[in-house]
Amino acid sequence: MEGALWLLVVVVLAVVVAPAESSGDVKIWPMPASVSSGNKRLHLSKDFELLTQGTGYNDASGIVKDGFYRMLAVVNNGHVVDGNFSDKSSLLSGLHVVISSPNDQLQYGIDESYKLMVPSPENPAYAHLQANTVYGALHGLQTFSQLCHFNYKSGLIEVHMSPWTITDQPRFSYRGLLIDTSRHYLPLPVIKNVIESMTYAKLNVLHWHIVDTQSFPLEIPSYPKLWNGAYSASERYTIADAAEIVSYAQKRGINVMAELDVPGHALSWGVGYPALWPSNDCQQPLDVSNEFTFQVINGILSDFSKIFKFKFVHLGGDEVNTRCWTDTPRISKWLKKHHMNESQAYQYFVLRAQNIALSHGYEIVNWEETFNNFGNKLSRKTVVHNWLGGGVAQQVVASGFRCIVSNQDKWYLDHLDTTWQEFYMNEPLTNITNSKQQKLVIGGEVCMWGEHIDGSDIEQTIWPRAAAAAERLWTPYDKLAKDASEVTGRLAHFRCLLNQRGVAAAPLSGPGRVAPFEPGSCYVQ
Repeated sequence: MEGALWLLVVVVLAVVVAPAESSGDVKIWPMPASVSSGNKRLHLSKDFELLTQGTGYNDASGIVKDGFYRMLAVVNNGHVVDGNFSDKSSLLSGLHVVISSPNDQLQYGIDESYKLMVPSPENPAYAHLQANTVYGALHGLQTFSQLCHFNYKSGLIEVHMSPWTITDQPRFSYRGLLIDTSRHYLPLPVIKNVIESMTYAKLNVLHWHIVDTQSFPLEIPSYPKLWNGAYSASERYTIADAAEIVSYAQKRGINVMAELDVPGHALSWGVGYPALWPSNDCQQPLDVSNEFTFQVINGILSDFSKIFKFKFVHLGGDEVNTRCWTDTPRISKWLKKHHMNESQAYQYFVLRAQNIALSHGYEIVNWEETFNNFGNKLSRKTVVHNWLGGGVAQQVVASGFRCIVSNQDKWYLDHLDTTWQEFYMNEPLTNITNSKQQKLVIGGEVCMWGEHIDGSDIEQTIWPRAAAAAERLWTPYDKLAKDASEVTGRLAHFRCLLNQRGVAAAPLSGPGRVAPFEPGSCYVQ
């Protein structure tokens, strides 16, 4: 009798399930690889619990448990959930999470796939989340949170359009967001808030552009005077602060890639160590003729390797004006002695910095100028970071190098005139048709340069345009909208969801960081 009853339940569920991706009612962002849903409504128990029986992951570090309770917090969203259940058959008592791998080491290329069933076919009192790794499970928790809604009349958390079956994995393994803490210092809580918001859109790399011409805010134990280049004594990060950022991000499935931009963009280094300047009157790029320069780079990367465990380190290499090398008699003499012109010295510097990074176990990311100038000389462990414009990624992968796409005309968040529609439609594989070369595009990144950004406006400058790029990087190509207008309503819904979760995401209607034009509902702004 029990078997016959279960068969009847399965048949009924099969009748009401329809392919949800064809329905405007599906509001998940980014859109999963495969979605089906029904027409029933479930309610979360007030004691909604985490069940982990049968999992291969022991969660000693608390990643699953903490992720589960963060998910519940954003679902409840500060509401008092005190309604009464009239239909016990519609009650979800908890979420059963089963993870195959016992390993929680976070690294590039880790399996981020998951399968979510609400309710579980085997145990309808629970939702079921299955993943190969804990980080896939975290993505599943984010998706589950978007299925949940607070009913203001009943005082209950509901799941509409049940039963759900969602099978999902990212299109690209690298889905990044750059923050810049040199042009403006970003307090630790601000950085953590950005990291938390990244998880909602399933971005997985925080590219930390730590230092630049304007300031050097990070403590470097090997060379403790470097952070004399900070704006002030209170606008700094200790090495323990950096470790905390990495740990905070790792527990949320986000890698942190540190950038040390050399040889240009480095004037601030010389505040503590003036010997790094070509001269007191001509202060960057770093002095190519001085062995001390490379000793400092080695010390920094040695300290980095103890904190930043991501596979890649970014060594910059962009916008290098070598005039100070030729205008400084001492360095000009050194160039002649070593039979180098300015371009050759630039190449020498970049390649030597690459070798130092390789000696510390890193693979390297460099801005595209290095490829444009001497691509055939770069380490084969280089990832070329495209930013100047279109067509470069095509050339990079044709040369056998990996590439990250951040073309400034579409994916620079500080370009406020770039609309969310342009962010959405920017395709990293444009004109790359060879399947082997397509795999060399490891992903893309939106860049939040900090010249006009600080803690007061960073969130509304990032969101919701970064979310448009996030779907491009997560969702299978054939599931992406061919016209950005098709996703306007769903992105508006996600933007309002971010607001509800305390993220200051700007309206869609207008350029980046726009204020609401007039009174009205969040969903139409």
